[in-house]
Amino acid sequence: MPQNNGKVFLIGAGPGDVGLFTLKGAEALGRADVVIYDFLANPKLLAMARPDAEVIYVGKQGGQHTMAQEQINRLIVDKAAAGLMVARLKGGDPFIFGRGGEEAEELVAAGLEFEVIPGVTSAISVPAYAGIPLTHRRYASSVAIITGHEDPTKDQTSINWAGLATGVDTLVFLMGMGHLAEIAAKLIENGRTPGTPVALIRRGTSPSQQTVTGTLSDIAARAEEAGLKPPAIIVVGDVVRLRESLTWYEKLPLFGRRIVVTRSREQASSFVAGLNLAGADCIEFPTISIGPPDDWAPADKAIGLIENYDWIVFTSVNGVFRFFDRLAEQGRDVRDLKGLKLCAIGPATAAELTKMRLKPDVVPPEYRAEAVVTALKSHPLAGSRILIPRALEAREVLPEELSAAGAQVTVVPVYQTVMPSRDTSEEMKKRLVAGEVDMVTFTSSSTVTNFVACFEPRDWPTLMARVTVAAIGPITAKTAAKHGLTVHVSPVDYTIPALIEAIIEHYRH
Repeated sequence: MPQNNGKVFLIGAGPGDVGLFTLKGAEALGRADVVIYDFLANPKLLAMARPDAEVIYVGKQGGQHTMAQEQINRLIVDKAAAGLMVARLKGGDPFIFGRGGEEAEELVAAGLEFEVIPGVTSAISVPAYAGIPLTHRRYASSVAIITGHEDPTKDQTSINWAGLATGVDTLVFLMGMGHLAEIAAKLIENGRTPGTPVALIRRGTSPSQQTVTGTLSDIAARAEEAGLKPPAIIVVGDVVRLRESLTWYEKLPLFGRRIVVTRSREQASSFVAGLNLAGADCIEFPTISIGPPDDWAPADKAIGLIENYDWIVFTSVNGVFRFFDRLAEQGRDVRDLKGLKLCAIGPATAAELTKMRLKPDVVPPEYRAEAVVTALKSHPLAGSRILIPRALEAREVLPEELSAAGAQVTVVPVYQTVMPSRDTSEEMKKRLVAGEVDMVTFTSSSTVTNFVACFEPRDWPTLMARVTVAAIGPITAKTAAKHGLTVHVSPVDYTIPALIEAIIEHYRH
């Protein structure tokens, strides 16, 4: 057993879809001191690493190597020998043409501890996302996974072409696009029927997945005609015939749509998850960040006098989170709200209160400040004391209208929205210029204002000329219009689920 505390996790990153990354892989990645990752590992996985982890890219692409395999081996050994926990993140599965076995041998030779965390290999998952089962009772009872990186025309080969051509039902070649014509010719030469179906799948399991089908006799010409470039997987066999009826991923309503999410990173997860489930390629570009107010004194004073209020009106989910966090920090809890009536601006805000076993007394049918005023006016407001914990900057319609109705209104900031660092603005500009963005979504007026502020005013009209705009509600849409944006999508209900459904319906039609 090694004497130091260093350890290496050889982790399979899966084929590309972050959802296919294993729970055990995520746990190890989150604990690592050093992350060493490959080209085929989705960079989004790096968000699971510790903020202070050292991240090192050692990718190989199109024959261009960041560093030779021998250098990678030495790097892994050196980091582990220094007593560090190393996450070696490899595309697909580390033991399926990932040279994970070679790296493990180096660790054994160095007397270092390691663990293998298998990944979902692209050989199986990518065909599944293309609607191709590798085995089927009517078509295939055997599968072989073959490297396509070996030149089929070389004098000596380790591949038994005769056995593969006639002895295995389904063949899956990895890294074989560069030798596609030679692979097809070799299989035909060794007895495979020229009319055998073939599928080429590029960027499998990602929203940019592209599939080209043909036969052994014409697949090379079809690939050239489609402009298909590596990396791609080659599937040979009668199971490819099932693709026509079993395609599912490429039929998702938002498949291939590149949608920018400007919501704060703290709140974006449910929105991104919903869009991803519909097949979208989400580009997270948070234009706001949620932080504490500059001064907690007003909120603390209100909490200290909480029993004096008749109503608490919550205008956002963030307001609920931050108010109850501060309530707890002041040594109080929900029991101190006994007798108070609660109002939530919409179902999402109401749902957060419900999670705390609190049932709101009022939830207006329309999720905006004006509707809150109307709903509360059905209750006696004259002389009532109303507390509104909200964002530092917000529309004044609600407190002004309630005060006009005779209520004593106290507004206290419990959070503020700030513009995060814009280190990625230039990258977003490049995407917009290149036409790589289909839609930009806005979930508040702040997201619109801050998004616009990321770019030079003279560039703004050109950048958004070909982009569809979605706004969560009329207030956000009004802000967008003020900045010269045409809003194409806006749901009837001002909620994230409704916005997702409206986006889906937009692209369906």
